[in-house]
Amino acid sequence: MGYEFDWVDAFTERPFGGNACVVVHGADHLAVSDRLALVRETSLSECAYVVSSEVADFGARYYLAEREILMAGHPTVATVTSMVERGMVSRNCTFTLEVGAGVLPIELADGQITMTQAAPEFLQDYSPEVIARIYGLDAADIIGMPQVVSTGTPFCITVVKSKDALRRAVLDPDALMAWRAQGGIAQSELMEPFLVCLGGVDGGDTFSRLLLPPPMPAEDPFTGSATGCMAAYLWSKGLIDVPNFVAEQGHWLGRPGTAHVEVLGARDAITGVKVGGCGVVLMSGQLHL
Repeated sequence: MGYEFDWVDAFTERPFGGNACVVVHGADHLAVSDRLALVRETSLSECAYVVSSEVADFGARYYLAEREILMAGHPTVATVTSMVERGMVSRNCTFTLEVGAGVLPIELADGQITMTQAAPEFLQDYSPEVIARIYGLDAADIIGMPQVVSTGTPFCITVVKSKDALRRAVLDPDALMAWRAQGGIAQSELMEPFLVCLGGVDGGDTFSRLLLPPPMPAEDPFTGSATGCMAAYLWSKGLIDVPNFVAEQGHWLGRPGTAHVEVLGARDAITGVKVGGCGVVLMSGQLHL
């Protein structure tokens, strides 16, 4: 069988920026083993598969190299960008998209794609020493208490004091596995810690890194789901003065990405997080399986 696909750069307005994702259409009957194999074949962090939905206007499922991920930001932007390119939705509209974690409201306005992520769950805290050890950092490099936050996918949000500390972070995969195995949250669900510092590198308000273990790429250029979790953490902890800001990631990789973020609700009663960005279709074709 043949499946139409688009290779999309998400959270960017230019080719080769942001984070790339292959979006496969009509994938209801594409085997999970083939979905996983395509991620490995592309060497991307994730691929997206457009499927039918009984509870939303459209459906999509996202996969890492070894498993499904229930909620992912840059595949969502990539999927919607592909749908716009193929005339499935207009450039100015609203609709719903069912992903593994539930139904996402989607807004499109002149090329800007905004998803409303779910109200955050604030989960387990970790000591700065524990998280610093994973990256060869000192506990003093970390502000406050790292905490797992989920708007559909759980990330341990870790605020570092400076861009220098952010640059010095080097992932120790064995230390990461030991941390995941110590309990609290299922290893199959918990993602890598998301490192963020206040102040962007190109006019934004925050700058982040997500370092990844094999077989994934060494670093994710832009992580939309973690950005939503990070925004909820910063707002709830009083680390940002206003609930809307510009998040940056990927610039040090030569793949600059930008998201416009808005936390909904009071600091102690967050109801959701809006994360928006643009996307560019880099190439299109047919997957022969």
